[in-house]
Amino acid sequence: MEQELSAQIMRWHEDDEHQQIVDTLMKIPPADRDYDMISSMGRAYNNLSLYEKALEQFAFIAEQGKNDPLWYFRVGYSYYYMKRYEEAAGVLSTALELDPGDQHSARLLDWSHSKWQKQQKAESLRRLSQQQKDPGAVPFEGMDLDSFWEDSKYAREQYVSDPPTDELISSVEEELGYKLPAAYIALMKHQNGGVPHHTSFPTDEATSWAEDHIAITGIMGIGRDKSYSICGDLGSPFMIEEWGYPDIGVVICDCPSAGHDVVMLDYRHCGKDGEPAVIHVDQEDDYEITYLAPNFETFIRGLVNDEDYDTSEEDKENDLRKVAEGQFSPLLTELCGQASEVDGLESKIRSVCTRIVQEKDHFSFHADERSHLMYDVQFWLYTNAYPTTSRQQYLDTYDQMIAFGGEFGQGGYAPGFISDWLDGRIAGGLIVQENGVVRFTDEARSAVIAKLSAEAEAAQASAAARETKDIAPFILVEQKNGGKSVILTVGSYLAELFDTRADEGFEGNGYDWASLAAVFLNERMPGLADTIHFDPEADMFCAYSSNGAAVEQFARAFKFACEDKVLIQDLFTRAELD
Repeated sequence: MEQELSAQIMRWHEDDEHQQIVDTLMKIPPADRDYDMISSMGRAYNNLSLYEKALEQFAFIAEQGKNDPLWYFRVGYSYYYMKRYEEAAGVLSTALELDPGDQHSARLLDWSHSKWQKQQKAESLRRLSQQQKDPGAVPFEGMDLDSFWEDSKYAREQYVSDPPTDELISSVEEELGYKLPAAYIALMKHQNGGVPHHTSFPTDEATSWAEDHIAITGIMGIGRDKSYSICGDLGSPFMIEEWGYPDIGVVICDCPSAGHDVVMLDYRHCGKDGEPAVIHVDQEDDYEITYLAPNFETFIRGLVNDEDYDTSEEDKENDLRKVAEGQFSPLLTELCGQASEVDGLESKIRSVCTRIVQEKDHFSFHADERSHLMYDVQFWLYTNAYPTTSRQQYLDTYDQMIAFGGEFGQGGYAPGFISDWLDGRIAGGLIVQENGVVRFTDEARSAVIAKLSAEAEAAQASAAARETKDIAPFILVEQKNGGKSVILTVGSYLAELFDTRADEGFEGNGYDWASLAAVFLNERMPGLADTIHFDPEADMFCAYSSNGAAVEQFARAFKFACEDKVLIQDLFTRAELD
């Protein structure tokens, strides 16, 4: 391929002008297209989600590509997004054999293996369930359906309709093109749609919602009059036609993600008149399907209380610790080191991210204002260090900063949020694109730095206020060496606890508090036992460390324990009089 054409194709690729690549190369007679042209056309088709057309192009150069790892990667990419995971894994393995250092092929190979295994497991469970199915069973026999539903104003307004008549059922089935399961009809005749008390369903695989379960908001009833009826304005046809969910059955449950995942009846293997399986479909992961149950009744019986999976407090604490102490990725460390114009840059980034966790209860960026600030900061840092970056180069590198940043990382991200943010900044004139290179305007760059500093100061002030409230009557004190101490003026707080062992000599003084805190530390936080030290006095308890974050962690946890009467009394039984 001529150098000028090659450079133009690269610019179009970086600017997401993939159709322009196809149109240009199609004007060249097939006999005159060389290996690079055909490979570029296949890549363009991949980026246009026309994977069959991409494979057709790659097939033309299969013999020439047998020693080219890039050919295998691009073919594997096509197979992967066609959900032909076994074939994807095969060609991606070859790509890695030819280029063992290819991280893109390695990552796509891991995903292919995982989803191939998931497909195999779902198919195995489906076959087993069909063998065990009893067609004569009475739906929900022995199940108390009266206690199944939650009674709320929201459920009545959005979901619940009058029991469906046979005529309504027939017309809905005709509109959908599928025969509804007998168990679903039976449940709807008991109550036609609503919100169940139990809204979680266990899974063996992770989804965008959680590692081990999915959650539903409600179950759609048979009808058209309510928004969340299966033929309502937010029902199954709407989700398939407007949101792009696969046309393989009927959407029966919406989820807390507000449209980004749903539960469906899956008729692919049983036909439109058969007994459908129940699946979870994840728009956040290219409409990835997770098998849930062989039939509707099994799904309903398998719902569990969402409190069984409530790890929100633990997750929040872990993420707070991550953003406070987690090591930056090598790339983010490098970029921060080259942005010498901002003092305390790492601390500012951590402060803003801490505020994000405090408000969301987890570490993730979406389409909100502070997430956009962090998108701005990462873009500024990267283009400051690499000033000739193109749009596509930035999008390809984004995940190496925070999204998949290791200790200080989120473990994932939604690429659409990043590309939408970038395109919005370009459209708004804050980011300019010249000769394929993207950068902030000087004014926008200064504004990002100023906003980062302002947000960091606000975050630190907010954290200090929250900290004071959360651990009162304990008080955190900064030390000159960068460490912290937590102190308590003794006398009134938990006086009744120390009175229970007054006959042994406990008075509730600073030394007695240190004895109680030592038991708590050794039993509940042994990892900090060598980090936290005590320096009590008669009228004051004091714990300190040069590791300020460790002191904060100890203070919050100890205060929480002090408020748990059963726990603190149990710990106090093992405190020793000093």
